[in-house]
Amino acid sequence: MRTTTKLALAAPAACAMIFAGASGAHADDGTYSMKLTDTMGNNSGSHSTATVHVMGDQLSVHITGSGFTPNSPHAQHFHGSFSENKNFTCPTSAADKNGDGQVSTEEGLPMYGDIMISLTTKGDTSPKSGLAVDRMPVADAQGNLSYDRTITLPAGAGAKLKNLHIVQHGLDANGNDKYDLDALGESTFAKSLGVSGIPQEATNPATCGTVSGASVGAEPTGGVDTGDGTTQGVEDVAILGLGAFTLAGAGGAWAYRRRLGRQS
Repeated sequence: MRTTTKLALAAPAACAMIFAGASGAHADDGTYSMKLTDTMGNNSGSHSTATVHVMGDQLSVHITGSGFTPNSPHAQHFHGSFSENKNFTCPTSAADKNGDGQVSTEEGLPMYGDIMISLTTKGDTSPKSGLAVDRMPVADAQGNLSYDRTITLPAGAGAKLKNLHIVQHGLDANGNDKYDLDALGESTFAKSLGVSGIPQEATNPATCGTVSGASVGAEPTGGVDTGDGTTQGVEDVAILGLGAFTLAGAGGAWAYRRRLGRQS
């Protein structure tokens, strides 16, 4: 049985095509399929297929996947930028700057960009819900994950979804069917947002798939879209990763710990 944890990150868009891992293609209104794989080399064992339909600013997303931490939440988002001059893409193992064998959220963000849409199961889908612990999909006892939702996007956003990627978070590094501190220690990303005691396993990216517009392995041509077009480093990760999100405050930490305690 696995302990639960929910945190943040993933995203999709338009025109009948298939993407493998970090491969990309251009798209307009329509339907397409994309493959989400462990491009980071994090040994997550996870993979998903996302089918996305875009009609104007109406977005329908269907995701099925397997190999996820069972009975555990997996944050997922559209990442990237709505600006045409950005060039974000899925990170590879080269993004592992500290050499610990894992690409963390902080290490991946400069490559795949800020959260644009939070793929929650209900309620708000803005970057503010990046750590909506009670509204992210939960893998079943066999590690299978499914997600279906239709989202109304901000005006004009549908035409720009080609710039985004889907990222799914949460992996089981030590194979004990839960998120725990024994595997990779405490999440530095969550801690930087004021939430302590959350396993690094819960926040590290598990899969990524490029929607369109970014070339494989290319460095970003601009910074994460946080207002000034630049990244500020790990010390500003609350802005870098979650836009205007202010941690869901103590409530986010409380909800996470409460759920973790129930499933321990």
